[in-house]
Amino acid sequence: MKKLLTTSAALGLTLLAAAPSVFAQTADQRTAISLSANTLQYKGNFGSQYWNNENNWKLGGGISFSRYLTSGLDLGLHLNYGKVNYDAVQGAPQFGSFFEANIVNANLGLKLKLNNGWALKENAFIQPYLLIAPGAAFVSSDGVINRNGTTRAFDGSDTYFDVHGAAGITFRVSESVGLFVQTGQHFPLNANIDMDPVRDDNKIDDRYLQHSAGLTIALGKKADEDNDGVSDRKDKCPGTPAGVAVDANGCPLDGDGDGVPDYQDKCPTEKGLAALEGCPDRDGDGVRDSEDKCPDTPGKAELQGCPDADGDGVTDASDKCPNTPAGVAVDATGCPLDKDGDGVPDYQDRCPNRPGPASNKGCPEMKVEEKKKLQEATKFIQFDFDKATLKPISFPTLNGLVQILNDYPDYSLGISAHADNKGDDAYNLRLSDERAASARAYMLSKGIAADRIVSHGYGETKPIADNATESGRAINRRVEFDVYLPGDPNPAETKYGVAPEIPAAAPKAAPKAPVKKAPARKPAPRRK
Repeated sequence: MKKLLTTSAALGLTLLAAAPSVFAQTADQRTAISLSANTLQYKGNFGSQYWNNENNWKLGGGISFSRYLTSGLDLGLHLNYGKVNYDAVQGAPQFGSFFEANIVNANLGLKLKLNNGWALKENAFIQPYLLIAPGAAFVSSDGVINRNGTTRAFDGSDTYFDVHGAAGITFRVSESVGLFVQTGQHFPLNANIDMDPVRDDNKIDDRYLQHSAGLTIALGKKADEDNDGVSDRKDKCPGTPAGVAVDANGCPLDGDGDGVPDYQDKCPTEKGLAALEGCPDRDGDGVRDSEDKCPDTPGKAELQGCPDADGDGVTDASDKCPNTPAGVAVDATGCPLDKDGDGVPDYQDRCPNRPGPASNKGCPEMKVEEKKKLQEATKFIQFDFDKATLKPISFPTLNGLVQILNDYPDYSLGISAHADNKGDDAYNLRLSDERAASARAYMLSKGIAADRIVSHGYGETKPIADNATESGRAINRRVEFDVYLPGDPNPAETKYGVAPEIPAAAPKAAPKAPVKKAPARKPAPRRK
């Protein structure tokens, strides 16, 4: 037996080294070939060698071709050659007899695999099985029979129907090969292997054990569309990109178990989020921790994950003015911009491009003498009688006002014109509006932008003196000039309210046609 195991191991290692890199027989590769070394042990009329290790072992060989049917069943063709010999021992009826037989077996068998998923997995390392294989035994024997003092030599051959039953274990050495050991008994029906003429009544007195050890490899190539090494039948992730490492199910490896395969995972050693390419985000602000400058405080992606409570684009840690109103432009420290540096932030500064005190809303304060010119300008504006035409005496005053507007480009000017109560009310209202517009037109002609001057006429509705006297009426016929800052109301409207709507002028009457006198009638002649 020791010699058998040594020889079988040597044969197995030799075949393993020469085996191609194929998968063991499975549903993907259904055909397999097995090569084995074997020895036979006889039992018959001469005696029994069963499990007797003292006999001279005769080595034989075998080859099998099998086909996968199900996870628990294979169909195989088994071809084996072996040799038995026996010398009748002293005390036996055939003492002095001996024989040697060469036996060839051809059996078609069913293998019941116990690694069918019920007790053991199909890819288990140890894979026990049972084999039942009917077939034929071709026996050629020669020897000498000595019975009752009569010695007779014999030499003959015959073919018998054979029933072979065996049990074995396959060892799944790798995905490429399997080694197996097997022991079973052959029952060649009516066989007379030892050629003894004295037979048992059942004629199954001659039989033999077969002990085998060998190597099984699979043939063919499994279907593997994405070439990831996992057959399409078992591949739970078909279509894996070329070169991507996969697990036993054909799915890309995911070392950190976050559901993002390693080949797509930017952080393959840390559990993360699919939305962040497998990287973690412990504060949940959508910025991966490796790029988050404030990884423990939710923030904004544009600020590298840091918070900005007032939304001014400066992180809270760097914001020196943390409560800036929404939409206000700020500097690098988070404070509102102050372009003119006057201490009034631009969003509150009526004159953001020129410095001025906060008391004047960030605008330059007008000098006292210029304010005085505005107040006294009304005294020097005169028009032709009952017209809106400016008298030349008014020009120096208006030019002075133009200069003030040029010196203070952020200010606007309101012009309001008034009349006394003499004449028609509607006429007086139109005339006052035209006179205010005339003063405005003059100043626009000197280069002042149209959107900086507003003019209105109030007619006789806002007197400041008694219209019962000539001096009072002269005061009431006036043009006032008021400056104001952007965003402020027109001072005239503050003082007098919204200007009245100007009525349309009455149409001029058509000139009367001259009346022709009828010619004088001549007196009728007297009758004589």
